[in-house]
Amino acid sequence: MTEPSKPQTAERAESPAEDDAQPSAGAATADAQPAPDAQSTPDDVSTPEGEAAAAQDVAQESAADPGSGEEPAPVDVVTVADAQDRTSAESLTALTALATAPATVAVPPVPTQPPGQRDGHERATATAAWLAQHPLVTAGPGPAAPEDPAPGFVPTGSPDEAAEPEQAAQVSERRARAEGPEPAASLTSDRLVTKTAAPPASGWRRWLYYATLGSVNVGDSDAVRLQRALERRIAVRLGDETRYVPVLSRKGGVGKTTVTTLLGMALADLREDRVIAMDANPDRGTLSDRNPGRATHTARQLVKDRFEVNSFTQLSSYTAREGSRLDVLASDSDPMVAHAFNDADYRAVTDILGRYYSIVLTDSGTGMVHSVMQGTLEKADAVVLVSGGSVDEARLASETLSWLEAHGRDDLVQNAIVVVNMSAGDGTRVNVDEIEDHFRTRVRDVVRIPHDRHLAEGSQVDFAKLRPATREAAVELAALVVERLAAA
Repeated sequence: MTEPSKPQTAERAESPAEDDAQPSAGAATADAQPAPDAQSTPDDVSTPEGEAAAAQDVAQESAADPGSGEEPAPVDVVTVADAQDRTSAESLTALTALATAPATVAVPPVPTQPPGQRDGHERATATAAWLAQHPLVTAGPGPAAPEDPAPGFVPTGSPDEAAEPEQAAQVSERRARAEGPEPAASLTSDRLVTKTAAPPASGWRRWLYYATLGSVNVGDSDAVRLQRALERRIAVRLGDETRYVPVLSRKGGVGKTTVTTLLGMALADLREDRVIAMDANPDRGTLSDRNPGRATHTARQLVKDRFEVNSFTQLSSYTAREGSRLDVLASDSDPMVAHAFNDADYRAVTDILGRYYSIVLTDSGTGMVHSVMQGTLEKADAVVLVSGGSVDEARLASETLSWLEAHGRDDLVQNAIVVVNMSAGDGTRVNVDEIEDHFRTRVRDVVRIPHDRHLAEGSQVDFAKLRPATREAAVELAALVVERLAAA
């Protein structure tokens, strides 16, 4: 009875591979443990001889109890070598499936609990080692594998991310403008250099500034500010065309040449372009006598050589300039000349001067009916009418305005500037204020040139030697003339 049962048990014990109900290595190991009363040890089972002995003992126990009435349960014996083979096969299957996965990022699962009893540090060490031995595998193009966060990485939803819109709003408007970045020409000194207030020009204000080492600056007085405003008005650009301003008078000796000199010096000193004064007196003029410098040529010689003058350098040899930026074109002073300076000569000279100068002042001759006056008035953009401080001089100046109106030049009368010249002296009983009031009823502006000993000498005019009141009057006259020219 005992012998027939042994082959059956042994046959079942030797076919563990046929039972696929327990795939894990842990379950197979548990089934292979011997009964409590068996005398085998784990060390014996780990060898082939121990495994055979354990299988024989199980078969003997099954044969010793034949009357139990129940068929003994099959026992699967799995050796350590078989368990290792199964584990290797499962790992190979998983890696094969991972390598043939679609083009997505394959992130292997992180073991939640490595084998054995480990604390937190050991788990982290084991996880890092596993990830190092199993790199991520991607097939085809796809998103890159996540890398370690860089230093300063801020996760989404943090307070710093909420501050990004505010930082974007603080971007310079020049960077976001439609026309693009600014050119290099925008980096000017006015924009980049911090400006400091200039010290006062004169008086106790200037003394206080230097006494406090610049810590107290009360600024300039109102008079100085008005003077600087006049200077800015004179420096206004007038465009590309040359402007012509004749200085008129129906009576000789009222200071027409003196006014021309003062006006020309004020314009030349305060403007950046070129200004010239020409003597258009048909007879002997004195404009060159009131200005410093001497020229070797005259206006008449320029008329003769007009086809040979092709540059400003060549023209400069016909003009005089010394001690001032004002150029002067003198009239012919030779008493043997019988031919007077006429209208054709004036037009030829002014055509040449118009190529190189922005403003041309004309010291006209006495009277209004000589031949030069026709071309002078035709080219005029504004006129300056000179009157003296006497009764007859004022009457003749007023008649000049009437003559212009009678000859259809109302436009010149409306924009005319009357100058009451008192530079030779004001010791008369004539009420000059009444003269000014009369002319204000006919023109918009009247300027008075006060008495100045330097001008009364009748010699060359040095603008720096004039009285402050005389210089202020000359600057005011220049500002009014530029205002007329800018509006013309």
